[in-house]
Amino acid sequence: MTFEISIPRLGWSMEEGTFVRWLKKDGDTVKPGEPLFELEGEKAAQDIEAVDGGVLRIPATAPKPGTVVAVGSIIGYLLAAGESGPTAVAPASASRLEAVEPVVTEPAPPAAPSVRRMARELGVSLASLAGSGPAGRITASDLKPNVMTRPAAQVATSTVASPRARRVAKELGVSWDNIAGTGRNGRVREQDVRSASAKTAARQPQTHSTGHLAGTAIPLTRHRRTTADRMSYSSQHTAPVTLTTRVDATNLVSLRQQFKSAGGNVVPSYTDIIIKLVSMALAEHPLLTAQWVGEQLTIPAVTNIGLAVDTEAGLLVPVIGDVTSLSLTEVTIESTRLIELARQGKLKAADMQDGVFTVTNLGAFGIDAFTPIINSPETAILGLGRIRREPSVVDNQIVPRDQMSVSLTFDHRIVDGAPAARFLQTLSQALETPAAWLLRATV
Repeated sequence: MTFEISIPRLGWSMEEGTFVRWLKKDGDTVKPGEPLFELEGEKAAQDIEAVDGGVLRIPATAPKPGTVVAVGSIIGYLLAAGESGPTAVAPASASRLEAVEPVVTEPAPPAAPSVRRMARELGVSLASLAGSGPAGRITASDLKPNVMTRPAAQVATSTVASPRARRVAKELGVSWDNIAGTGRNGRVREQDVRSASAKTAARQPQTHSTGHLAGTAIPLTRHRRTTADRMSYSSQHTAPVTLTTRVDATNLVSLRQQFKSAGGNVVPSYTDIIIKLVSMALAEHPLLTAQWVGEQLTIPAVTNIGLAVDTEAGLLVPVIGDVTSLSLTEVTIESTRLIELARQGKLKAADMQDGVFTVTNLGAFGIDAFTPIINSPETAILGLGRIRREPSVVDNQIVPRDQMSVSLTFDHRIVDGAPAARFLQTLSQALETPAAWLLRATV
């Protein structure tokens, strides 16, 4: 029996992805669940596992590394042992492949990942070396004589760039060959490309006095296009309404200061504390997590909360799974891990899926209140403003208190104003007495 291998949809709005590489070779026996190939989706790369088992057949017309492929395109086959199957991708699928600049792939000789990385950075071809390790395996020591005997001019001009740097350079219309890399042995990194692009833009003639980018054209990256599509979809397919309220955050500030004073390796941020409190408020108002599924509303069984993260590539929303079952320490550890992956560009598609509610914080930028956009297909999103010490009236006396604005944008098709307001009221109570609420979570 022949099974087709096709391009899956990694995101709800994904229509195409970039084929990175095969993880198995033609003729290999593949078991269900084994990683089969790597695919870059809207925001991250992911290993795609085999759904079925069999002998892998990669046709000559299969996509090469770096090829943009449409969702549903057939790229290979899994055959039963001894079976002869298709030798080419069907024309209807092949016509959907769009060739782009290939991604640099690893050479065939056996070598550890660290050795392969070193070879790329030094500009040495592993195929030209004889390995001194077991079974001809190439070691780090095999690279050094090769580099030492190369002419100085050749070494100086063997500039290399990471795959991400190459892709960003292509998106920004920048030639990475002439960029001085800050990586090991002059390796050009993504940040080097972006910095060079920014300097080039700054040198362009300015026709207005509104900023250093006036009069320049900024190429749209694939991530920016995806973000624009998502925002447009949310605007066109929801009925957004925003409620804003002021919260006395004095106890919240005091609680976090206590965490900091206590020391330890895990100190929750304001956002970490609020995400945990949000999960507790959602447990009392589950309609805020409802989603359209077919012709009915479905309330998810697990409260997965998305955290908006600002990165060089743009806004990413990794998801903390089942926050209700996590302790505050566990929420902090997971959010720290996801934020680090997001800023390193290492998030996988699975890290950004199945969210039911999103929290976004602009307080660090001095923003008091704003109108966040719903992260479809979710029903609501919470925006956090900055915490400011202001004079307040308490027991007929004016005293300094820490105040914060919180903004809830919700889809009025799913939730009416009164239920949304009751959720915000419950959350406000939690924010004003966070220690008591967190104690409830541990009982």
